[in-house]
Amino acid sequence: MAEKVVTEVVEKRAVLSTDKRSTKWAVVHIFSSPNNTILHITDMTGRETIARSSGGQVVKQHRLEPSPTAAMMAAKKVAEQAIEKGITGVHVKIRAPGGHAGPNNPGPGAQAAIRALSRMGMRIGVIEEVTPIPHDGCRKPGGKRGRRV
Repeated sequence: MAEKVVTEVVEKRAVLSTDKRSTKWAVVHIFSSPNNTILHITDMTGRETIARSSGGQVVKQHRLEPSPTAAMMAAKKVAEQAIEKGITGVHVKIRAPGGHAGPNNPGPGAQAAIRALSRMGMRIGVIEEVTPIPHDGCRKPGGKRGRRV
């Protein structure tokens, strides 16, 4: 009788220890421009969408779309959907408009979105910047003498 109890306790401990360590990972793509913040959670391959939201979905005024508050609300919304589907950890890819015409630094919502994801209880893995950087492509807009204001 005593042997059965001991083996049951050992089996339960083994199950608990594996549950703590098993983290289901996904990728959060954050596009943060001066005009909006878009969050998109995919699986590790990037093919299947798990959840997505933007600053424009959570606020009414257009001027508030790029704000950190809107980004936090969008991140909260996305995190809840991902947690429902069993995602517990995320790798973050931050993108600014970039290219030959856009700014290379992300907007004000990127940092706030990451902070909101961690507050929701998701583990943050790698934070990577994936802004497109031009290397001798199209000519920059503005003409020979630049943009005249």
